[in-house]
Order: sequence, then structure tokens, then C-alpha cells
Amino acid sequence: MTILIDQPEFGVEAEEKEIANEENELVLDGGFVVPDTNAFGQNFRDYDAESLRQEGVENFYRINHIYQTVDFVKRMREEYGKLDKVEMSIWECCELLNEVVDESDPDLDEPQIQHLLQSAEAIRKDYPDEDWLHLTALIHDLGKVLLLPSFGELPQWAVVGDIYPVGCAFDESIVHHKLGGAALQGNPDNDNPAYNTKYGIYSEGCGLENVLMSFGHDDYMYLVAKENKTTLPSAGLFIIRYHSFYALHRGGAYTYLMNAEDTENLKWLHIFNKYDLYSKSKVRVDVEKVKPYYLSLIEKYFPAKLRW
Repeated sequence: MTILIDQPEFGVEAEEKEIANEENELVLDGGFVVPDTNAFGQNFRDYDAESLRQEGVENFYRINHIYQTVDFVKRMREEYGKLDKVEMSIWECCELLNEVVDESDPDLDEPQIQHLLQSAEAIRKDYPDEDWLHLTALIHDLGKVLLLPSFGELPQWAVVGDIYPVGCAFDESIVHHKLGGAALQGNPDNDNPAYNTKYGIYSEGCGLENVLMSFGHDDYMYLVAKENKTTLPSAGLFIIRYHSFYALHRGGAYTYLMNAEDTENLKWLHIFNKYDLYSKSKVRVDVEKVKPYYLSLIEKYFPAKLRW
């Protein structure tokens, strides 16, 4: 089954996320030492270092910014909120993700299960008593199965990349906002007076739960976890749903839409994000060695089979 989405063709899709080097982030709270460079010897999230890739990055966000509209997000949430594509366990989905290499990730080209285990194991070492956080790290990117044929084989721009609110004005902190003259202005919501103001269809302090985000793997995995009655704490669901919301947790934008619970959960997202970003490595985790531990967490927080 393939979900058809009208879209132009363009080169290699990629997500671009600019992060300044901050000395105070070299050692994480739990003692995890941040490497100076990624697996390719470059700064993390530095697309300028790969000039041949830059055009693909800009094309990715140009299309993403045009087509991620309120109507598109509502349509995708309605379709994928049915959870009628596949029935399988969390671990089966982890193994399925071995078929996915995220073309948008500048820091690693390993199978996705390695990224999941690398971030989970790094957090497990520094936060041994927070088993829900270990599991959250393991499953946070499982929504990328949307790229596979059995899930509709969505294009990369509708699955990966930074996410941001739709239904209100686009903030300058959105990645590649510098393309706004060509891209964000091409988003039809930009010309809709109901959507193009600071608050748009929302109100101050309404809570991020009530805000529509550009659709992708974050929101899909959140829907899967929530509708399958996970017992993960709200901070875990918050991390899953907003880990690609860099405009918020790195840029500090859109805080006026947050409520008190969001503020508390954001503290955990800040912790998680550093491991998510900096634990990527060419050194592989022994899957069979750690599998029993994560199977026990899956059994604790999820049903044996989930609807996807």
C-alpha cells in the first residue's frame, strides 16, 4: 500500500539543523562525554561541511515548508491515526527499522536500530534508575517506518526533518527559515489570516498537546504509543512527540503556547536530546546482549502486540 501525496521530484532529501558548539555541553549531566566530531569527522548537525549535500538539504526543506500545511497535517493524522497498517510488537518494529537508513541524518549512516540502542544505552549508563527513559530512547524514532511500503512509503519530507507548529506564524528559528522568501512564502497557510499571526488558531498557554505540528515520525509514534495505552509517563510521550521540535528545545521559540506540564516535560527533553544527538557512533551495540533488558521494559510499558 502506498499513500499518494502530490509532490515534485528533487535530489537527496535531508534535514538541516544548525547547532552552535557550546562548551558547556561537552559533558552531559550524567557524565556522558560529548565527542568533538561525528562519525564522519565533522561537527554534529553541520551541513555546511558537505557542500555537495547542501542543495539537497535546501530542496528538502523547501518542499517540506510548502507542503506541511494545516490541511495536510489533519489528513495525515486522520489516516495514520486509524492504526490499521500492521499489528506487531515494539521489538518487531525495531528490527523492521533495520531496513531504514535516514538520508536526512548527517551524523550517521548506520541502520536505525543502532542509533536507537546507542542513545538508549548511553542514557541507561548515566540514568540507571529511569528505565522509562531508556525505553523512550529505544522507541523514539520507530515512526520512521512510515518510509516503508507497508506503511505507505511516504516521502522523506513527510517523515523526517525538524518539526514545527502549523496553524500559526512560522518562527524565524525554524530550520532553514532563510529560505522563507522562496519556501515559507509558498506555503498557502502563510496567506491565510486565520493562520499567519503569532497565535493563529491557538491561544497563549493552550498547551502543546492542542497544537498541530508538521507531520512526521514524531507525531506518528506518539499516536501509536498513546492509542495502544502505553504506561510510559507523560515526559516519555512528550519526548517522543517533540524530539524533532528544535525550534522549541534548541531555539526557545513557541514557549508562549506551553502550559505548566509542558514546561516540566521540556526539562526531560533537554536531557534526552543531548544523548539523541551526540551518542551516534560507528561503534555498534551488541543487539543480542542488550535485547533481554529492553524486552523486559517493553513488557512493562506496552502490550505484547500494538496496532500501527
